Amino acid sequence: MQRLQTLLAAIWVGILVAVGAIAAPSLFAMLDRTVAGLAAGRIFAVEAQVSMVLAMLLFFMERRRARDQAQQPGTSVMSTELLLVLGALFATVLGHFALQPMIEAAKAGQGRWSFGALHAASSSMFVLKGALVLALAWRLTSRR
Repeated sequence: MQRLQTLLAAIWVGILVAVGAIAAPSLFAMLDRTVAGLAAGRIFAVEAQVSMVLAMLLFFMERRRARDQAQQPGTSVMSTELLLVLGALFATVLGHFALQPMIEAAKAGQGRWSFGALHAASSSMFVLKGALVLALAWRLTSRR
């Protein structure tokens, strides 16, 4: 179970790096802004769905491990790894499922927030998610 957790966290980090540092910048370097924005939006939508699945898998795996370990005296069912997974899940939900509809509204001239402010907030959630998942992968590799 430990190796599978570590593998899933590493795959998740790789996906985030591939999408955020390779795919999206490459689209904007090669295509006009409108087409690149549409393509990047689709890539980030798929990434959000994959992140949800990976977060749920890692949550259940870590919850089981923490619950099994909590049967020993002086241990808690709330682990740092569990908090990292929940943080990444929250960043995914907020960054994509809450902010993305607001970004679409801002592009249409609706809503009270500007496209730039919403895009910055969404990007911040993506970077935060990447940092949390990287910390998770790092911690999982140090466990024995």
